Amino acid sequence: MSVPAALDTTIAVVTPENIAFNYQLAGPFRRLPAYLIDVAIRWLVIIGVVVLMLITGAILDLRFFGPFIGAGALILNFVVSWFYGATLETYFNGRTVGKWATGIRVIDIEGRPITGKRALIRNLLRIADFLPVAPLSSLGAEDAPPAFIIPTAMVCLLSMIFTRRMQRLGDLAAGTMVIVDERSWRLPIAKVDDPRVPALASFIPADYRVSRSMAKTLAIYAERRHYLTPARRREIAKHLTIPLIERFEFRNDIDPDLLMYSLYYKTFLADATGELPDLGNLADFSPLAKDANKPTQVLAGNQPLTPMRARS
Repeated sequence: MSVPAALDTTIAVVTPENIAFNYQLAGPFRRLPAYLIDVAIRWLVIIGVVVLMLITGAILDLRFFGPFIGAGALILNFVVSWFYGATLETYFNGRTVGKWATGIRVIDIEGRPITGKRALIRNLLRIADFLPVAPLSSLGAEDAPPAFIIPTAMVCLLSMIFTRRMQRLGDLAAGTMVIVDERSWRLPIAKVDDPRVPALASFIPADYRVSRSMAKTLAIYAERRHYLTPARRREIAKHLTIPLIERFEFRNDIDPDLLMYSLYYKTFLADATGELPDLGNLADFSPLAKDANKPTQVLAGNQPLTPMRARS
């Protein structure tokens, strides 16, 4: 008897640098609590402002202020209902209060932060996701006015079920998807067997600290570089190493793949005590631009590096 496979909610996104990241998609049962929290907050804001307006009118004894309160409440309800989600998702990295509380956020389908235009489109189309609607009287409340309706959200549910990225109509139109926000991550440690790697890593400044996103990129690159040809490795790594070569004052002919691999080594594998590894016959070679006029030795693929003592 075969065992049914678990539902795979992980999707890979490939960046322009050809580095793949895995995201866990947020399904309907994870997104529903976030939406209910946001609805509660929207109504709290509307009710709070209306109550404040009533109290202000009563204190100042502004009898003519009464009609304006009703109009103001309608305008406020429109603004908050339609632009609450778009504004927060734009300025708070794809999160509303509900999404933050439930640990999810919105990104575009290429893995980048959501823009204001995308956030506005996905929120304006939310009304279509709630279709079809059912009158409240269909649930037994026969005396309920016809205006009282219940959104069934069947369109939203079916759209999420039958799309690879679990997208509702608003997500499909805006090119976005909702993912589980990563609070911690672990990546496999790749084995480094190239003696040039610790040699070049010893020249990376000790005070250089990689960012969280860069550390993740380094780890994924080191894990997958063995499946790429040397030319493809250099092509991918070049986009990331150009600013590093200038910052580290390295020669421009440094092999980008070797530099990425060395930075990975220093970030994840180098001895935390600060002791330099045994570099053997590579101990007297330098990749620094200032040492470019020294006799050369092949150390970076097809490009030479300069013999010099390793920087402390």
